[in-house]
Amino acid sequence: MSRNLVRVLAPVLLGVLALVGWEVLVKAGSLPAYLLPAPTQILEQVRAIWDGLIDATVATGTNALVGLVVGSVLAVVAAILAARLDWLDQMVAPLVAAAAVVPIVALAPVLSNMFGATSESPRRVIVGLVVFVPVFLNTLRGLRQVKPVHRDLMRAYAATPWQLTRTVTLPGAIPFVFTGLNIASSLAVIAAVVAEYFGGLQNGIGSRIAGAAAQSGYSRAWAYVVASIALGLLFYGATLLLERLASRRPT
Repeated sequence: MSRNLVRVLAPVLLGVLALVGWEVLVKAGSLPAYLLPAPTQILEQVRAIWDGLIDATVATGTNALVGLVVGSVLAVVAAILAARLDWLDQMVAPLVAAAAVVPIVALAPVLSNMFGATSESPRRVIVGLVVFVPVFLNTLRGLRQVKPVHRDLMRAYAATPWQLTRTVTLPGAIPFVFTGLNIASSLAVIAAVVAEYFGGLQNGIGSRIAGAAAQSGYSRAWAYVVASIALGLLFYGATLLLERLASRRPT
């Protein structure tokens, strides 16, 4: 059996065993079904609310995608400038540290009041702030990994600072950029879902989870949790695919 096949089958087998154990415990009465429904009950709810599930997933996924793209682009640009300008690096560092510890639960209601209850902007701003930190830090680290001999060689060829950045610094930082994106892709979905708990349009996964739980519809709430997991895996898989495409070398 190949190593790649083992890497795929091992987590799948573990997941199947966990679901079977979960089902058995609920059916045996060891877990309260009204709080933690059996996987078969959750699957039935997924089928029953399929259309609403898709609509909520699209709404949350759109917010997560917009925030991820905008936040990542701004993070890469800021990292390039910070790597070039020491004074900017010193100015941005405390701001990034502050952004890293801002709680979503505190920021979401404030932004919702600022932009209005019918705007998706607060959720996208929150996602952008959340993804900015890992992408910025990893990109900046990658930009600083250039070996002095390579930098000196480019300067010997009278390369401009932009040419040095474009031909040496940025290509060397690509793996670090994708490390940040891999982290940020999952965080984007989490941030989008959590931000939906605090006001605004009731059209996303987070809003539907909160509404279902408030009405004691735990099977329905778990169905939306499954949708959020699938969305997070989709985002993570997409970034892995982009990383693989970007790392290809022409033969």
